Amino acid sequence: MRPYILAENNWKTVKDEHYQLVILPWGATEAHNYHLPYATDNVEADAIAAESARLAWEKGGKVIVLPAIPFGVNTGQFDVPLDMNLNPSTQFAILNDIIETLNRQEIFKLIILNSHGGNDFRQMLRELGLKYPKMFLSEVNWYKVKDAKTIFDDLGEHAGEVETSLMLYLKPEWVLPLSEAGDGTAKKYRFKAMHEGWGWAERRWTSVTKDTGIGNPAKATVEKGEKFFKLLTEKIGEFMFEVATNDRKDFYE
Repeated sequence: MRPYILAENNWKTVKDEHYQLVILPWGATEAHNYHLPYATDNVEADAIAAESARLAWEKGGKVIVLPAIPFGVNTGQFDVPLDMNLNPSTQFAILNDIIETLNRQEIFKLIILNSHGGNDFRQMLRELGLKYPKMFLSEVNWYKVKDAKTIFDDLGEHAGEVETSLMLYLKPEWVLPLSEAGDGTAKKYRFKAMHEGWGWAERRWTSVTKDTGIGNPAKATVEKGEKFFKLLTEKIGEFMFEVATNDRKDFYE
């Protein structure tokens, strides 16, 4: 029983603990090229949240990880079989109920550990922060940690070298041989506004990539996955510890 994982605990231990911070892993269920499982984002979310929480807990942070939410926003992949979609409005309703529960129970800090690029909680947290002003609400996107470029040759975006390396380390039995993977070649919008970053439109996934991947997984290795996992969890674990142990009034310097 890990004391920082809610699913493994019981009322006997939980009722006497005073948690400072709740972690909500949030993933997705979707195709990841030919070689990675549909649950890739959930495996990553669970593992990164758990190890980061362990590091924070062992330093003295009273953190607790909720069960992961396994479905994300997949509106651009509506025609990929069994890519499961939660609309942003549905996510908002779920978040509202979770935050209302924590607020009522006087646990006033929440970090969403997000593992899926289609999820974007920032605007929801702005609105919910106004509704629950005692709450500190934060989103962590592990895949945006910039140190990845020191480890990988091809950062890619989806089911490429980064995710494949992580999965080779975390769940190798669920990964097909890389010889069976697609090359992750993807088309881009032809519009200059999109390339320069000041224009945006959702991509239709099946028009962009033939294998559902974006980024070549060919150079993925277990060693790269282990190195990146340790880097991620040390950085995120430190953030969890800082949020858990600092008083809200001391968040700014």
